[in-house]
Amino acid sequence: MKNFTTVLKIAPAFLLASTVMHAQKKDSLPQEKKIDEVVLIGYGAKKKSDLTGSITAVSEKDFNKGAIVSADQLINGKAPGVRITNDGGSPDSKPNIRIRGGASLNAQNNPLIVIDGVPLDSSNPAGVGNPLNLVNPNDIESFSILKDASATAIYGSRASNGVIIITTKKGGGKLKINLSTNVSVGEVTKYMDVMKSSDFVNYINTYYPQYNYRLGVGGNPDNPTIPGQIYDTDWQRAIYRTSVSSDNNLSISGNLFKKLPIRLSLGYNRTEGVVKTSDYERFSGSLKITPTFFDNHLKVDINAKGIISDLNAIDAGAAIGGAININPTLPIYSNNLPYGVDFGGYYQNIDNNNNPYKKIGQDNPVAALLQRSAPQRVNKFLGNVEFDYKMHFLPDLRAVLNLGLESSKSDLKTIFGNNAIQTYRLPTDGSAPYVFNPGIDYREIQNISNKTMDAYLVYNKKLSGFISNFLIQGGYSYQNFRNEGDKDRYKYDDGDPSTGLRVPIVLPFLNPEDKYLNELNLQSFIARSNIDLLNKYLFTVTFRADASSLFKKDSRWGYFPAVGFAWKVNEENFLKDVSSVRELKLRLGWGKTGQQDITGIVGFYPSRPLFQIGSTNSQYFPAIGTYSALPFNENLTWETTTTINGGLDFTILKNGMLTGSFDVYDRKTTNLLARRSIPPGQGLTNSFVDNVGEMNNRGFEANLTFTPIKREDLSWSISGNISYNKGKVTKLESVLLAQDGGLPVGTGTQLAYHVEGYQPYSAWVFQQVYDSAGNPLPDVYVDRNGDGKINNDDRYYTALRPNWTYGFSTTLNYKNWDLSANFRGQIGGKVFNSRKLAQGFKSYAVPQNDVALNNVLNYTANSPFMNLTDNTYFSDFFLEDASFLRLDNATIGYLVKNMFGSTNVRIYGSVSNAFVITKYKGQDPENFNAIDNNFYPRPRIYTLGFNFNF
Repeated sequence: MKNFTTVLKIAPAFLLASTVMHAQKKDSLPQEKKIDEVVLIGYGAKKKSDLTGSITAVSEKDFNKGAIVSADQLINGKAPGVRITNDGGSPDSKPNIRIRGGASLNAQNNPLIVIDGVPLDSSNPAGVGNPLNLVNPNDIESFSILKDASATAIYGSRASNGVIIITTKKGGGKLKINLSTNVSVGEVTKYMDVMKSSDFVNYINTYYPQYNYRLGVGGNPDNPTIPGQIYDTDWQRAIYRTSVSSDNNLSISGNLFKKLPIRLSLGYNRTEGVVKTSDYERFSGSLKITPTFFDNHLKVDINAKGIISDLNAIDAGAAIGGAININPTLPIYSNNLPYGVDFGGYYQNIDNNNNPYKKIGQDNPVAALLQRSAPQRVNKFLGNVEFDYKMHFLPDLRAVLNLGLESSKSDLKTIFGNNAIQTYRLPTDGSAPYVFNPGIDYREIQNISNKTMDAYLVYNKKLSGFISNFLIQGGYSYQNFRNEGDKDRYKYDDGDPSTGLRVPIVLPFLNPEDKYLNELNLQSFIARSNIDLLNKYLFTVTFRADASSLFKKDSRWGYFPAVGFAWKVNEENFLKDVSSVRELKLRLGWGKTGQQDITGIVGFYPSRPLFQIGSTNSQYFPAIGTYSALPFNENLTWETTTTINGGLDFTILKNGMLTGSFDVYDRKTTNLLARRSIPPGQGLTNSFVDNVGEMNNRGFEANLTFTPIKREDLSWSISGNISYNKGKVTKLESVLLAQDGGLPVGTGTQLAYHVEGYQPYSAWVFQQVYDSAGNPLPDVYVDRNGDGKINNDDRYYTALRPNWTYGFSTTLNYKNWDLSANFRGQIGGKVFNSRKLAQGFKSYAVPQNDVALNNVLNYTANSPFMNLTDNTYFSDFFLEDASFLRLDNATIGYLVKNMFGSTNVRIYGSVSNAFVITKYKGQDPENFNAIDNNFYPRPRIYTLGFNFNF
């Protein structure tokens, strides 16, 4: 803490001194007019120069370009302290957004997202991986990212992890029509290095000749030295494709009837994933009307957004893993072969007795993609109406009422085609033959209805004396989240055990747990006051009281105060006339925010004693249902995060050539909500959520924009940001498993933990020992405690997620040409190369139970590992450096003016994910969970687009 305080004191002084040293007195040259940007701050807006909190604004001119599907892609790498990592390259890939590292362990860690005044539900609708796919990126005007408690406390219980406020475009002025269209082509740039057919044959002949007959099709087990008919199949290329996607948008904006500002937009996006049949389609519509009445005393803001999205939710992980694992000497198609059953034209190994309904080995990964579909349709509406009335009798007093609705309906299915492979167990011998059961296998219908109401008064008075501005604001906020659904799992009769054929029962059987209705209610009182003294000393005080239905009445309310201070140093006499210092502002802030969102861990009723009907397999009598008590914890209370923030904003040098900000912060979370174990017999379960400890995050952020050239026909700017965040669990009652930190290999293996004294999400591993050539010695580890034996006492913890993240971009405009490039990356962090572990040892190819051969990595032939022991799973040999630099996008465009009369047309080409520089040997170093297994590749995408402005 001492070092942190020193940095807090020295950094502003250093920058101030350096600014004064380069100051120049104003001369007679005309000064460029300064336009003060307005930034949304939550329940209001302020000029950027008057902010007291840590807020980053990203406007349309700064957005990332190229093949943009979701809103988060617009700002990835653009804001310091904001790390956005999606789960891969699928069209609906889930984003993991962390602002300053996140404030919790097991509770919600994504920031609150507010779109046009409507806070979104933290739970995604069924069938939606990325909730930000449900707003058209082409409709977005700006982002405001609130990071410290002084800025976020106005949102109280949902603001511990920061707030992202999204504002959409509005109409007004002369009628304008914009039509944009682009087409994109994507490709996989990196394949896992597995053995091709000829290498695999040599490998088996060298190491395991007794299994030679498992090579190809039709081998003879009575003479294992003779393989079957050998094929040369590249299974990875068989499941991947060159994707072709398009994005099309039409918007009309202006004044209707000369007085009614309106904007209407329509959009259509069709995105193909690089894994076959991984398709996403979106229809969107948006309407924004902003009329005024009573001589501008009443402003009305009406927003309505509708989305229809269709996704084929294939099991991409299974297909990718299957393509890497499966024997390359086998064919994709059956081709009327005498061995292997014809599953709709696809080859599949069957058992030694040629039972056509019992397969062996892996599923054919191509058939798994093409014979199964999982259509997921989501219809979503997001809208609000806001009334802002300036009192006639007192114009400085405003009354604001905001009514919002977020509603969605999801329809999910899983459908198997004719002769598709499915697993069911016959009652006769408990085996798992694969049988033909075409049609719907699963269906879910979900309805979500979330309502928002904000009502508050604002008194804002500008003065000319010692107090230059005074604002006081207070009100009430109401949010109700309702999630209702029904899952149907279709079952089949027992059929004929001799053939495995079974008939689906028309009516689905009902599992009591498959019907659900969850409801969460939040109510709040909010207050804020801003006092500006002499237009250079700015004070902000915020208070919010929140109540959550997740807690019992006696612990339902949480109270979250915050204070902020800013000093406009450039308004002081010693800098006021210095032309090279346009802005120099020091900020200090302190505040508390809350956390109550544990619905993703234990559901919506964690503190109430409830009963649940037992499953259909646990009923004593068919007509009388048995019930079991659900676990609960009536002592649950608020998780609270306290943040101290210091910052400096500046615009210096001639004509504001250099603009930037610098922030340092210390954030402490107490009463951490996390899942902890319960001793046997002391509860209704072996683990449940409790308030278990404390965590600390410290770091700094820097953001700079340098504009060396700014002329009418030529401009060039360079922007960059860098962030450092280090978390530490300072108090914890016991070691906690990280829910997303399990290894996908072995049984019950866990890599990541939350441990007192270490960074959250740390790997617990052995220290590998190497020979003189740098090769790992199998099952040899450092005896760290020196007791002469290797056991868990010799394992150590090492952080997985990076402490350093950065991004930088450059934009060059020359006459009608424009060129931009956006880079981002991270320094440090580690990724566990699970694929290298799972297929990186020699005996992996050996068939289990004498069933089928598995393919192996090319690395395996020279691998020092013959077999894996239990300890091998936790060797730090498989942890690799995750540092990387990625060229996210490069775009070049040309503006053709007056092509069709007054129509301007911009033609552009771009490449996304152009390259990645990294030492990591696996699929991709950018992996949020730091465990690389069956990763959906991020494609390189080439885009050609046209933008017409009429």
